[in-house]
Amino acid sequence: MGGRLNSVRRTFEPLLRRIFHAYFLLVRGMTLGVRAVVLDADTRVFLVRHSYITGWYLPGGGVDLGETMEQAMRRELKEEGDIDLTGDAVLHGIFLNSHVSRRDHVAVYVVRQFKQDRLPAPNHEIVECGFFAVTALPEGTTPGTRLRIAEVLHDRPQIATWR
Repeated sequence: MGGRLNSVRRTFEPLLRRIFHAYFLLVRGMTLGVRAVVLDADTRVFLVRHSYITGWYLPGGGVDLGETMEQAMRRELKEEGDIDLTGDAVLHGIFLNSHVSRRDHVAVYVVRQFKQDRLPAPNHEIVECGFFAVTALPEGTTPGTRLRIAEVLHDRPQIATWR
């Protein structure tokens, strides 16, 4: 069943992306999202796998109208990972996500102080999540996710585009 669902998702993923971005083009001139590099005490990074798109990603999502980037990041961490910040998040950078749209930008935060009582159960949006050693990221971790992790943990120079 899972293999068939993945096949269907991969088939319709490009169309769904276009539909979502066409909708946002009508609603907003530019889209803004947030993601977070959440690192635990062992420097493992928290990643999520969505039901509607292939790959492993840093947790995050869109910034709603009337919401700051930090508020959006906190909301998304709670929704996707049951993560509550206990200290300040640091803005790592803002990146043009041109492979999705020429008007999509993503703000990336680094989170080191947080609490998470448990990993959340899979739901309609997040089918899997967890902390992973940087040397053992799951297969399918996206290139943009890998770049952001390398920038944060290995002092690699920032690349202005998400990739």
